[in-house]
Amino acid sequence: MKERIYRAVIEVSFIVFLFYANLLMGEYEHSGMGRTRGLVWAVSDILTATNLVMAISAAIVGYVVFEFLRKKLP
Repeated sequence: MKERIYRAVIEVSFIVFLFYANLLMGEYEHSGMGRTRGLVWAVSDILTATNLVMAISAAIVGYVVFEFLRKKLP
């Protein structure tokens, strides 16, 4: 049981990391303000409660979908 919980926590954490990495990269694209305002501003711009809720929700949904696919596919 503990192994399943550890696996779920690790996978959800990795999906959240990818979500925030994608947001940070977006701050340095053509329309992002990260280039002019700097890294500290970009990080403070993406670390919001709304983004955290979206990241965790998407990570849990992603985890459930992939676990379902792992069990269904041989």
